[in-house]
Formats: sequence, structure tokens, C-alpha cells
Amino acid sequence: MPHQTLSKFSVPQNFRGRSGLMVQLWWMVQALLVRPSPQPLYGWRAFWWWAFGAKVGHRVKIRPSARVTYPWKVDIGDDCWIGDRAELYSLECITVGANSCISQDAYICTGSHDVEAEDFRYNCRPISIGSGVWIAAGAFVGPGVTISDGAVLAARSLTMSDLAADTIYAGQPARKVRERRLCH
Repeated sequence: MPHQTLSKFSVPQNFRGRSGLMVQLWWMVQALLVRPSPQPLYGWRAFWWWAFGAKVGHRVKIRPSARVTYPWKVDIGDDCWIGDRAELYSLECITVGANSCISQDAYICTGSHDVEAEDFRYNCRPISIGSGVWIAAGAFVGPGVTISDGAVLAARSLTMSDLAADTIYAGQPARKVRERRLCH
């Protein structure tokens, strides 16, 4: 008996939250209008994410090479930064609180597959990122994770579990390093 039979996999009905045509249109807009846009055009990129259903707060800075799978499943608070090559793999909802930074090459991943299912069905859960959070360069956040206000996930770290408020985490898997001190 095989562990998985990929020919049995199917995308659940209404899984993407929009029609196949809308998904393809978004991917074309992202490739042709968002990615090649000049770096200072943050409003341009925020507009396109918003036009396709993302909730985008004020003064959000989205770098040209940042990507989002389904913008209509994303809610970003005011004054957030989304870095170069950051990936918001939004098969489920991703919520980002105000003043949070998702640095370059970070991967926010709401979806995986059920390793116990022969049909390799999706196993997706939303991700909640609080306010004042920093997800540093190259960090990975797995499905279903909640990152509480003020937490830091250090560069190249990986978390598959929730992170407490005002705490710095590092490693693979991420472990608590210390409390985060408040700015003066």
C-alpha cells in the first residue's frame, strides 16, 4: 500500500475562495504589474493587493518581490512591512497586526498535506500574527500558528507552534531565547 497516491488528490470545492479565472487573473497581475513595479511604489502594490480583496492598512510597505497566493485571504494592519521575496502562502487566512515586519525571504505557510491520507488532501489552518511582531529574514511560520504581540522570530528560525507575547525565539524548531524589552 503506497503512503500516498497523488492521482487521488483533488482541490476541495470553493477551496480558493474565488473562481479559477480570478485566481489566474491575480497571478497575472502579480507577475506583470506588481513584481516589476519600482521599489518606492508601495501604494501601487498595496492597491493591487486591496483590489483583489486583501485588507491592507495605512502606510503598509510591500516590497516588489513579496508574493501572496490569495490576497482575499489576507488582512494586514497599519504600518506593516512585507519584505523582499516574503511569501504569504494564504491557502487559509493570514492576519497581521499593526506595526509588524515580515522580513525578506520569510515564508508564512497556512497549508500542507495530510501525511496520513492516501489522497494527500490539504491540511490547512489560519495564521495569526499580532501587532509589533518581527518575523526576521528567512524565518518559517507553519499552519495554525499564532504569534502574539511583540514576539520576534529570529532569522532562519522555524516555528510550528504558538509564540508568546514580547518574547524572542530562535532556532529550528524555535525556542525561547529571552523576553523582549520595551523600547525607551
